[in-house]
Amino acid sequence: MIAIDTNILVYAHREGTPQHEAARGAILEALRHPEGWGICLPSVAEFWRIVTHPSMPGGKSSPPTVSHFFHYLLTEGHGHLWTPGPGFGQRLLKWATSLKVHGGRIFDLQIAVIAFEHGAREIWTHDQHFSSVPALKVRDPLS
Repeated sequence: MIAIDTNILVYAHREGTPQHEAARGAILEALRHPEGWGICLPSVAEFWRIVTHPSMPGGKSSPPTVSHFFHYLLTEGHGHLWTPGPGFGQRLLKWATSLKVHGGRIFDLQIAVIAFEHGAREIWTHDQHFSSVPALKVRDPLS
């Protein structure tokens, strides 16, 4: 199972980015993955925050456009939307402490923990320093 990180989604959504075609190709590859794929709820919120921001290069996306993007991915693309389960906070704090996560990397780790707990074995991101759990392979499908 594959988890898709926020930045891959943003590049796939924003046609004006240099990474658009590669990110779109990665999303299409994930949609065909035999074990399935998903997006963690924090990535949806982060994506929404980025692409609807008034100062977004190329112009902001409208809320209906963003909703349609996710509707297509999750419905037509047979994706999963993963949410934190019971006890998630304690598990996140345990991982953060044992991995010595600091600063904003806690946001990466929350995505990694949710994805891992839903059966993901890889997370696709264009973030060279993505903070993950050891059992979740980090892959850059744009490189």
